[in-house]
Amino acid sequence: MKRRNFLNAATALAAGSVFAATPAQAQSSSDESTIDTPPEGARTDFGFEDVAAIAAKRAEAVHEQPVAKLVGSFADLNYDQYRGIRFRRDADPLSDQNQFGMDLLPPGAIFYEPIGINIVRDGVPQKFEFDPRLLDFDPAQFPDGANLDDIGDMGWSGFRLRTRLNRPDVMDEFAVFQGASYFRAVARGTLYGLSARGLAIKTGSPDGEEFPLFTDFWIHRPSEGSEWVRIHALLDSKSVTGAYQFDINPGAVTMVRTRLALFPRVDLQNTGIAPLTSMFWFSPASRRAVDDYRPAVHDSDGLQMHTGAGQALWRSLASHKNLQISSFVDKSPRGFGLIQRNRDFGDYQDAEAMYNQRPSAWIQPESDWGEGEVRLIEIPVENEFNDNIVTYWLPKDPLARGKRHDFRYRLSFAPLPPNDMPLAKVRQVRSGQSINNKDLRSFVVDFDLSLFGGEMPESKVTTSAGTIVHAYLKTLADQGVLRLAFEFEPGDATVADLQALLTDKQGVALSESWLARWSA
Repeated sequence: MKRRNFLNAATALAAGSVFAATPAQAQSSSDESTIDTPPEGARTDFGFEDVAAIAAKRAEAVHEQPVAKLVGSFADLNYDQYRGIRFRRDADPLSDQNQFGMDLLPPGAIFYEPIGINIVRDGVPQKFEFDPRLLDFDPAQFPDGANLDDIGDMGWSGFRLRTRLNRPDVMDEFAVFQGASYFRAVARGTLYGLSARGLAIKTGSPDGEEFPLFTDFWIHRPSEGSEWVRIHALLDSKSVTGAYQFDINPGAVTMVRTRLALFPRVDLQNTGIAPLTSMFWFSPASRRAVDDYRPAVHDSDGLQMHTGAGQALWRSLASHKNLQISSFVDKSPRGFGLIQRNRDFGDYQDAEAMYNQRPSAWIQPESDWGEGEVRLIEIPVENEFNDNIVTYWLPKDPLARGKRHDFRYRLSFAPLPPNDMPLAKVRQVRSGQSINNKDLRSFVVDFDLSLFGGEMPESKVTTSAGTIVHAYLKTLADQGVLRLAFEFEPGDATVADLQALLTDKQGVALSESWLARWSA
């Protein structure tokens, strides 16, 4: 299946809301982590502060967008032709060690920005020059052979990393950096799905989005026996430059420990830290004008968030006619991410895309991020080939021009995020027109039953507009769920934010807070 294009800036009218997180009673969480810091031996002479110095210096100059002149065999490539160009395995710059491999990616198609690639050995960086002779060209796509003479002013477009992720005899791809500041990773047993980004600037703005670019990478040759790969990257854009460090440990959880320093050229007002980008087309709870044999199509089905006050939130994603922007105000968040909770093949019935094997991505700050909000943007989409979901951390105060701004966080790719709150989670949501009244919407929200004893909890269902009617709980023991069912009467409302929570008789939270945006 042809993969999606990068997210396009949306100009539809946005409907915004703000959710202010409040402390949950008698909840606990653990910030303990089992992920070790990369060993001291992995550190090299060339490091993060060297890249930060380059970024700070570049921020003083006027931004220039790098554009490669695509000529010869790299000009006017279609999708199949581009996929027919492969990096030769015998040219692997990491081939002198046993546990990791690397492929350089060619320019062409939608990848027209030249990227500088440097290999760091023994603390010394060396540029890995673009050379088309290091590429194999599929004869079926290039019947006349490749033109290796006319290469123009081109560079690599990115790179992918490989390791023995699933089998000891196969070097599986586990991470790829290509296109703007996008990168993706997989964990053991998963397939590529959602993407991460270095930075999100003016996403969803009517003025159009600004896409920063990783212009240069420094890939450190791992020491023998290391389970980590260290990558440094330089980000550049009209509004900001930045230095990045990614320490990547592939496995059952592929962990990307991330450090960044930003140097704004202007006061950054709408700039997202630790952005994630995914795709949501439809689900049993949101199936607007879809005629498809599959019960659901999405790379992620919800935004999960652990607030600084200890509250657990689950915001179901939805397909809307208009751009929707939701804000979850918080201080010192413990974590957030885009999650693919439904892991069974039967939830999707897609033997090609295998959406049940798409990873979730979880952001855990490693420092105090202060006040701000987790912002969620849902962009209208008519198929599964375009990313339309974005979430990120938006600091309360603008990032001031001329100053350095540092952030640290852990980004994990895994089937599911860490489960560190002993609360009942939402397993499935369904919605449709009420059977008895066409003016009402029926909702069923299934929570895990395992955490409840013999006493039925109480439900609290609220809405920002319209009216909640006929709410009740029912145990479905054979399904292992506690079902909350209710009907929603929108009235004259065109947008409403729904919220549900299960508590004990004293009001102590027994479940995560379920949130959903309804739109006409």
